[in-house]
Amino acid sequence: MRKGSGEVLLPVSAEAGKDGGGAGDEPALVKGSAMTRRGALAALSYMCCSVLLVMFNKAALSSYNFPCANVITLLQMVCSTCLLYVLRRLKIISFTNSEPSVPSEALFFVPFRILLRTSPLSLSYLLYMLASMESVRGVNVPMYTTLRRTTVAFTMIMEYFLAKQKHTPPIIGSVALIVFGAFIAGARDLSFDARGYAIVFVANITTAVYLATINRIGKSSGLNSFGLMWCNGLVCGPSVLFLTYIQGDLKRAIEFPYLYSPGFQVVLLFSCMLAFLLNYTIFWNTILNSALTQSMCGNLKDFFTVGFGWVLFGGLPFDLLNVIGQGLGFVGSGMYAYCKIKGK
Repeated sequence: MRKGSGEVLLPVSAEAGKDGGGAGDEPALVKGSAMTRRGALAALSYMCCSVLLVMFNKAALSSYNFPCANVITLLQMVCSTCLLYVLRRLKIISFTNSEPSVPSEALFFVPFRILLRTSPLSLSYLLYMLASMESVRGVNVPMYTTLRRTTVAFTMIMEYFLAKQKHTPPIIGSVALIVFGAFIAGARDLSFDARGYAIVFVANITTAVYLATINRIGKSSGLNSFGLMWCNGLVCGPSVLFLTYIQGDLKRAIEFPYLYSPGFQVVLLFSCMLAFLLNYTIFWNTILNSALTQSMCGNLKDFFTVGFGWVLFGGLPFDLLNVIGQGLGFVGSGMYAYCKIKGK
């Protein structure tokens, strides 16, 4: 994307006419619309980052038995906010969809009124981060990805109530097939953990609220993906720091026996880097496409997450019902992708 000042910035939003592939001639992304090339790139980028992040988070929480998921969340927020600050200071990125510069009286590159306007998004992001991080711990990776597929149903409901978004029968059918497959896959999970399952479903609800809020606030705030991430860091960072302090997570993290292990530090480093990229691609994909498309991308990438999870972490013996359920979920995701690409 090229701004008027001649600076080349990273892709940040769905501005019409800014896409060299003729995006300016494409219709707005509404019900039944086809996915653009930039939309496809955003979706693929999200899926790659998501698969890798789940693997590194699972390694930290399960393989190393790190007891403080909230500390990892805090580290990811701090690293993301610091990186955004440096990139903005160097004028490599912009926080707005229009001019990269902001008035000198703006608070931390963003006017205070914009911070207030995006506060619902920041709060939903905080709940989404905390619930998602904790949900990885108590469930094996294959079943985690299976249960997370039901997020699409919650997202569809939230889109209807928050944005009055309606979908065509083929889209609704593909979502129903995914949810049905998820229940089939989990019907005989021998490692069933009621608390772990409950936390995953809480994570599904918070994810749906978060994605629907991005779609509603992100397009009206005047901020691009980087600007929305910056506001989230400013609002949520102090809250997570206070939460980890009162719960004693910071002390437990300092006393963690593998804290100075090179392997564990590499895992944390990649987790923070991938969290930044994942947050960026979530905003980019949701704004370019839709909240439901973002959820469906999470289902399509599950094929790789399930495979890597089985190989690296295990935890789920072979079961025919699980395979059938996984297959139904992938078919449903493929149906949705076909409908979006063809504009049906």
